[in-house]
Amino acid sequence: MRYPEFLKENGTIGFVAPSFGCDEEPYISAFKNAQNKWKEAGYKLDLGPNCYVAEGVGISNTPEKCGRELTEYYVREENDCLISCGGGELMCEILNHVDFDAVKKAAPKWYMGYSDNTNMTFLLTTLCDTASIYGPCAASFGMEPWHPSITDAFALLKGEKLIFESYDKWEKEGVKDAEHPLLPYNCTEPLNISMFAPDGEGSMKRTEETSMEGRLLGGCMDCLVNLLGTKFDRVNDFTEKYKEDGIIWFLEACDLNVFGIRRAMWQMENAGWFQHVKGFLIGRPLNGEAMMNLDHFEAVLSTAGKYQVPVIMDVDLGHFSPMMPLITGSMAKINGQKGKIQVSMALK
Repeated sequence: MRYPEFLKENGTIGFVAPSFGCDEEPYISAFKNAQNKWKEAGYKLDLGPNCYVAEGVGISNTPEKCGRELTEYYVREENDCLISCGGGELMCEILNHVDFDAVKKAAPKWYMGYSDNTNMTFLLTTLCDTASIYGPCAASFGMEPWHPSITDAFALLKGEKLIFESYDKWEKEGVKDAEHPLLPYNCTEPLNISMFAPDGEGSMKRTEETSMEGRLLGGCMDCLVNLLGTKFDRVNDFTEKYKEDGIIWFLEACDLNVFGIRRAMWQMENAGWFQHVKGFLIGRPLNGEAMMNLDHFEAVLSTAGKYQVPVIMDVDLGHFSPMMPLITGSMAKINGQKGKIQVSMALK
């Protein structure tokens, strides 16, 4: 596994928009405020040509221009790391225009983003054997003040912190809008993590304490199942290469409802992705309301339970903020106890 150098003091932060750009409020003001904060802290900035663009469908520009920007800004020496401007809908369409051979030959560089950015964070790891950060996009760093999760994400980018703990509350309904672009997360809901462990008889039971250890791999399920079976799917080669470490799958869902989540789990299982799995870390689903006697727990456990490994659900990961930043490709130890978890990552 290739690990990039962490962002140094007075280093240069690069920005790209392979999915949506910061082309409307509240994202324009938030992104500009984030830039001001980084400049005041002594960092230089390197903005890609699509950062403020809205010329594409579901992404900032045409697939060709987005793919070219992502490749050029990853391999160029003018920046030390990349943060995506935002998520979106059709980042998958740029992949045919990303030169992954050039990316693999270039010096490894941290790339941070989530949601649609799974198309880069996941493929950097599975195609290029390069670690990435599943974490907040650029505009989130414009909030005043920073939520601890944003502080954590930047500390990770600088290499100052590799151990993270779940946060006390989460945001069910955001209050940031065009008139109030710099408002922080509106965290009102108490943390309510659920942990499951094998019961010794082939089923799963709730538990107050569990742990898992393995190599982190995952992202947004909506994007992952879209990649499955394409020429970009090298997951089974990756998991076989690291079978001695085992895989911790971290997964979260955006548009998928509980039936979509269950179908996605079935699809990944039958593609062989879960071979060598050591545990599952599941984020709060954005559209996880129960439907026709299926809740979001059983949507996951119907498949994950077959592997008789720990499953931790409703963790701080994904579209319901805040989220713990995770290094895709890193070795992790995850300990859960009394409704909270700690994630400790190692670069090996």
